[in-house]
Amino acid sequence: MPQWGLCPASVSHSSDLLCSLRSDVKKLKFLVSLRRRESSYQRQNAAAVEEAAKRLGVEVETVYAGNDALNQSEQLLKVIQSPPNLRPDGILCAPVGTTMQQVARSAAAAGMGWAVLSREVTYIEELRRGYKAPVFSVRIDHKQVGKIQAKQMAALLPQGGMALCLLGPSGHPNTEERLSSMMAAKPANIQVKTLTADWTQQGAQKAVARWLRLRTAYDAPMNLIAAQNDEMAIGARQAFTDEVSTEELESWMGLPYLGSVCCPDTGPKWIRQGLLTASILNPSTADVALEMMVRAIQTNTQPPERTLLEPASYPEIEKLARPAPSSWVARLEARELALRSRQRIE
Repeated sequence: MPQWGLCPASVSHSSDLLCSLRSDVKKLKFLVSLRRRESSYQRQNAAAVEEAAKRLGVEVETVYAGNDALNQSEQLLKVIQSPPNLRPDGILCAPVGTTMQQVARSAAAAGMGWAVLSREVTYIEELRRGYKAPVFSVRIDHKQVGKIQAKQMAALLPQGGMALCLLGPSGHPNTEERLSSMMAAKPANIQVKTLTADWTQQGAQKAVARWLRLRTAYDAPMNLIAAQNDEMAIGARQAFTDEVSTEELESWMGLPYLGSVCCPDTGPKWIRQGLLTASILNPSTADVALEMMVRAIQTNTQPPERTLLEPASYPEIEKLARPAPSSWVARLEARELALRSRQRIE
């Protein structure tokens, strides 16, 4: 646990009075609850909120739930039920699975601020009516994410084609918002086959591997692979490497691969290495939420209920290379030849 509000041990005699005065001022402290350490986007949020805390002169502690909703709930309730002098002034939570409504209510009842990160929830208005603590949400505009991915697909498949799309968990609001907006915005000449995974490389790899073992996987050639985050796009590549024949592998590896949630420590590198063709930059939410909560506590006001952050294509849509017709036809012919060979063998 951070040593909140402690003065440095090595201070000059002339600084003793200043340090003493500062120690009398309560330093705001916050708990940041993120889903899993392995996620590039969660690490991006952790780094961003630490920088914001230094700038704002507050303390933050970041914990990870291990992608386990029960574990996250227990972690948070333990903090909320701790003695008042040990509690944080607010909690910034990226919920795993559930929306953490009961945990949020407990935090607000204890006088702690509650900010929901990267998730749409329905209980914010109710808690704001019943409690004085700041309660709000900050998330990416996932509908815009879906629209951007549709534009990327259109730029890369100007003549249409078939796209294999890796989705997040079924029923998750982020999954559904991105999918519905992508389907509405894509050109009619691009068809979509969807597979459900769990936001992880391993989950996407397993989902694609299971699909490749079905005869229907080879009914029509795929022209593009799209995923709702970068990690799942990389997992799909790994599945093709593990599951398809040497003759077919080159055609799978030569397809455009689209990710999303492009993080500074992974996305640009994967694009430079040719593992991804494009992705979508999603700004971190934790630092924005921390600034809003600090301001709300200091001014005794409520922030806006919901704040949406705008994503952006990386690279820009205009910079995405459209394949020349000759290379397009050659790639389709190679895929169709591989499919006919497989069908003869079966």
